[in-house]
Amino acid sequence: MRFNSSNISITRRTAVGATDFLRRDAKMAALLPAIQRMASLQKDCAAALPAMFKYCEILAFEDGQLTLSLPNAALAAKLKQQIPKLQETLARRGWQVAGVKLKVQMTKPAEIREPMRVLALSEAAVAAFDQLGADLEQTPQNATLIAALQAMVARRRKPPEQT
Repeated sequence: MRFNSSNISITRRTAVGATDFLRRDAKMAALLPAIQRMASLQKDCAAALPAMFKYCEILAFEDGQLTLSLPNAALAAKLKQQIPKLQETLARRGWQVAGVKLKVQMTKPAEIREPMRVLALSEAAVAAFDQLGADLEQTPQNATLIAALQAMVARRRKPPEQT
């Protein structure tokens, strides 16, 4: 079972229904304290490093060793620098974390990158690109550039589709 900060933000009614379900079966009820402990640890980790921990998940916490899953190496490198702060914050909250291991594994889609901007060109700019495509010498080296300029001008001058 994985615990991440998005799993913790459950409505009260759903959380109560889940705990009632777990309490009904003896084997499942034995898991409830471990689940609550991991959810609490996930919440404390997210409070310590809110921006970074949004993409992390706790894989295990045994014998003072906290193992975290991260979606990519770049985030792991950033989090590695923050491990002392994370350990200090968790210690103040009563968690005895002797060490932290980071595992890079894609567990869920991570939209870390900002969406690309759509560039708006004025009609004068589009006309200038059109003129450039017409003025370039027709050589094999320029053929790809001319085709790209013509395609871009055609896309920019196409009337917007109505939906």
